[in-house]
Amino acid sequence: MFFRPEDGHGLPHNPFNALIVPRPIAWISTRGSAGVDNLAPYSFFSGAAYEPPQVMFASTGVKEDRDGTKDTLANIRESGVFCVNLVEEAATDAMNASSQTLAAGVSEFDHAGLSRAACETIDCARLDGAPAAMECKLVDIHKSRGAANYVVIGEVTGIHMRDDCIVDGKFDSTRFTPLARMGYREYTLVREVFELSRPDD
Repeated sequence: MFFRPEDGHGLPHNPFNALIVPRPIAWISTRGSAGVDNLAPYSFFSGAAYEPPQVMFASTGVKEDRDGTKDTLANIRESGVFCVNLVEEAATDAMNASSQTLAAGVSEFDHAGLSRAACETIDCARLDGAPAAMECKLVDIHKSRGAANYVVIGEVTGIHMRDDCIVDGKFDSTRFTPLARMGYREYTLVREVFELSRPDD
């Protein structure tokens, strides 16, 4: 099968994001100017650079009470900071609950029954007990093609790692079973890893 996206795919469901799998989930916490702590999952997410460390995520939707964007992006515009929390299997239901569309004045931390902890380098809450959290200062918001499509890049200014996830001097992601996004409404769990050396190592 071949199709041009501009012409449509002719399938019952759009296959595009099912082709980009598995995707790590950035559970992004922000704080708006009114002091409300927001928490929302984003699976168009990746690292962007090593030195200085940077991450990126894409915001692709809108809310009626946020003037053409979502709470996360609106808060980042106001504050210039955000925190990326990693999602583990044990937090699956809470992560899903935090994806519900709520009024801008309602905190997803409270809605999902999650505890906050203070960040160290930025004025923002992070998810208490997350396997890891990366505190970020905004580098750039890039408007991409499409009415509500934005790519956000942040420089990582602080990193929290849960002690039980550090094994022999390495951060061991198998200690918490990462949750990842597949296509449609499908998810997967990372339970198996292997090492592969590059030919020039």
